[in-house]
Amino acid sequence: MKNSLNFMAAIVAVVLIVLAMTIFTVDQRKHAIVFQFGEVREVISEPGLYFKWPLIQNIRYFDKRILTLDASEPESFLTSEKKNVLVDSYVKWRIVDPKLYYISVEGDEVRAKTRLSQTVNAGLREEFGKRTISDVVSGERDKVMEQMREKADLDARTIGVQIVDVRVKRVDLPTEVSESVYRRMEAERKRVANQLRSEGAAESEKIRADADKQREVIVAEAYRDAQKMKGEGDAKATTTYAEAFNQNPEFYAFYRSLEAYRNSFKNKSDIIVVEPNSDFFKYMKSVGRGGDKAGK
Repeated sequence: MKNSLNFMAAIVAVVLIVLAMTIFTVDQRKHAIVFQFGEVREVISEPGLYFKWPLIQNIRYFDKRILTLDASEPESFLTSEKKNVLVDSYVKWRIVDPKLYYISVEGDEVRAKTRLSQTVNAGLREEFGKRTISDVVSGERDKVMEQMREKADLDARTIGVQIVDVRVKRVDLPTEVSESVYRRMEAERKRVANQLRSEGAAESEKIRADADKQREVIVAEAYRDAQKMKGEGDAKATTTYAEAFNQNPEFYAFYRSLEAYRNSFKNKSDIIVVEPNSDFFKYMKSVGRGGDKAGK
């Protein structure tokens, strides 16, 4: 009985081992290649549970995700101005044809990265050689990256790889070049600043002259209007005086004399020297005579 149980346990163990060697899973992040005696028999890209022949078939997995190839050190490139620039870049890539990838680089990621690095560096060297520093730094940077990605992708497809993106993280100038560039940039900025100051001063003078002109025009128009209104007022006053005089000349003369008295004797200290028989005292004399007659 004990021997039977041991035999059954051994059979179960063998079955489990065979099943373990037969069943395999493919993760959604992986490609799987089934090899039989070293030859590619099948490529599996869909996740799930699969079977293989034990002992005669084996499995290799390759990453399906987007991978990054980041340059360890900036590369030196020559621009169309014959100036060296240090370029720090990176590449985003992924395996799209596992079988071709295995045949081309034997599934070795290091070899694949070396191949891609050489392709990208050659392309960047060519693109930078066509452009100036200003173009590669700002002006045509996006265009350079897109053209570089397309060219690198064409070559990468031959090894079963897709280039998703090529990006330049930084473009620096060597120290000796940077100093001369900065000096030239500083001189250019000073020239532009001086030009802007001159233009500003000229515009300021123009605005000030225009303001002075407008002020003179406004003052002249105001003086003209004031004189016109004054003339109209004087004419109206003269007309009023004339009408009052025509209605009662004697009363008008008396009223004007009272105004003259009031203006002449505003203060107690005011003194006026005139002859007693002057017309200035005409109405005073009349009042006096009228008073005497009343007293009498």
